[in-house]
Amino acid sequence: MKNEDLKGLYSALLISFNEDGSINEQGIREIIRHNIDKMKVDGLYVGGSTGENFLLSTDEKKRIFEIAKDEAKSDIKLIAQVGSMNVYEAIELAKFTTDLGYDAISAVTPFYYKFSFEEIKEYYEMIINSVDNRLIVYSIPFLTGVNINVEQFGELFKNEKIIGVKFTAADFYLLERVRKAYPEHLIYAGFDEMMLSASVLNVDGAIGSTFNLNGIRARKIVELVKEGKIDEARELQHITNDFITDVLNNGLYSTLKTCLELQGVHAGYSRRPMKSASEAQKQRAKEIYEKYLK
Repeated sequence: MKNEDLKGLYSALLISFNEDGSINEQGIREIIRHNIDKMKVDGLYVGGSTGENFLLSTDEKKRIFEIAKDEAKSDIKLIAQVGSMNVYEAIELAKFTTDLGYDAISAVTPFYYKFSFEEIKEYYEMIINSVDNRLIVYSIPFLTGVNINVEQFGELFKNEKIIGVKFTAADFYLLERVRKAYPEHLIYAGFDEMMLSASVLNVDGAIGSTFNLNGIRARKIVELVKEGKIDEARELQHITNDFITDVLNNGLYSTLKTCLELQGVHAGYSRRPMKSASEAQKQRAKEIYEKYLK
């Protein structure tokens, strides 16, 4: 299987919870169908930050992976984010999702402790060498504090099963250097608000939380860049960033979920200690929905 099959636009899947914190299976299925049928995404990135993954037990993560695969089937590509502070949990989830038929796995860099690069490299080797699958490094320095340089990416890519990176950073110099140094490896843009800039640097796709609602506009930005229509793409990025600014100012998860609810999708609550939307936030979310999404 060639890695080109994994190129494209992926929603970082939002997860619906009930008020008591339990998984809302029907809500998750509705979010998945919305992404496939309405947002027309190429795939889903399941178990990432947007999925409130690091607030969940291993069994809950497994159940969400099962639901996503059962609902999406083979309609789109599925990438499972299995990374964990506990490498043995990551290996368990890598095996679980590979057996389910996920097209690739991904893993966030280990964080909190100040791991050396050799320790980080061993973490990735332990995960990917445990399964017959492909792995995408999840680099998100502003949350993990872990920075990987061009040469270190090269060290990771020596393992032919480590096929690319979800690049969630604003360092476009580094992005350009990685793109030039490793043209055969996949690079996914991880910041929705920087789609235009990343597309100009010829990334292979993007993975974003706002694609759950703004996927059509995001795809248009990519298409316009490919057509050389930079002015039109810039205007769409302006609109996208106005939307993102308003969402962030009102509360990311609660606003996205409220906007989905306004479209008839049971996106539910957030997992504690995250707060779900207050009445004031719901009202503001309705204004955001009507301005950008209706």
